[in-house]
Amino acid sequence: MGWLIDTSVWIAVERGTLGAADVHAITRQDPVYLSPVNIAEMQFGLELLRAGVLKQHAAASLRRLRRKPQLRITVETAEVFGSLAAKLKKTRRDPNVRVNDLWLAAQAIQRGFKLLTSNPKDFRDIPGLQMVGLPSASR
Repeated sequence: MGWLIDTSVWIAVERGTLGAADVHAITRQDPVYLSPVNIAEMQFGLELLRAGVLKQHAAASLRRLRRKPQLRITVETAEVFGSLAAKLKKTRRDPNVRVNDLWLAAQAIQRGFKLLTSNPKDFRDIPGLQMVGLPSASR
């Protein structure tokens, strides 16, 4: 078993609103991974910041995050993603609005991992996803 961590959790840890020990209390000794999607979301946020201390802190956070073990997005991940997007579309939910969440979910489902998030509502309706929510962590 392993864990894929949503970007919201990584951000909460970096901001100090969630302790690394809090994450460890849930994930225990299981391996913890990040996704290229986490890096993309963090880079996006970094690019939107103006030069200054906040941007410097965000850049340092991104550098630390890049050192974590990372899952690859593979052809199999893409197949799971396509299937999830189609299932959501059939239920009249727009999968395009949540493309990053679907990529994270696809990676977790593909590997049989649990997804840890502080935004459980973003993942609640994704079929086959083992999700654990941290409602107390903030964005």
